[in-house]
Amino acid sequence: MSETTRRRFLYGIGTGSTIAIAGCSSSGDTSGSGNATTTDGNPGTATTGESGGRTASKETSTVEMTNALKYVPKRIEVSTGTEVTWTTTGSIGHTITVYEKEIPDGAAYFASGGFDSQQAAEEGYSNGREGNVPQGESYSHTFETKGEYKYYCIPHETSGMSGYVNVV
Repeated sequence: MSETTRRRFLYGIGTGSTIAIAGCSSSGDTSGSGNATTTDGNPGTATTGESGGRTASKETSTVEMTNALKYVPKRIEVSTGTEVTWTTTGSIGHTITVYEKEIPDGAAYFASGGFDSQQAAEEGYSNGREGNVPQGESYSHTFETKGEYKYYCIPHETSGMSGYVNVV
């Protein structure tokens, strides 16, 4: 490899690394000042995340399920009585399965496929992909009880595909 080619190669690696690292920075306020913003720059409501840090909830009633194995946005906030709709925007199907032990007291269990328990949802998916929401289709649930709901995608849970609905 010539010296010029080696320099171009190393320059390309350095530039790519800089871009990759820059993409890891957060645009939300994590200073604890309470002035949280969502990743799209809109004001959000600060909530405590899984790691104890502050993350933002977006006030919306729609969530996209993507090929990147993510719910977008990951955290939403809605008022009681709001119907939330999850839509598969990519070509990979997903589920919406609430963690049964983490729903607020008095709240009804929900999962795509109409299951009445987390175990039934997991078994249904394992035995024929029941509850799968394919490309272009949606699943909706109306939230009647205040509190935080954590949910996940059965086939993509190990990839970190989970989300939150905060009902106020």
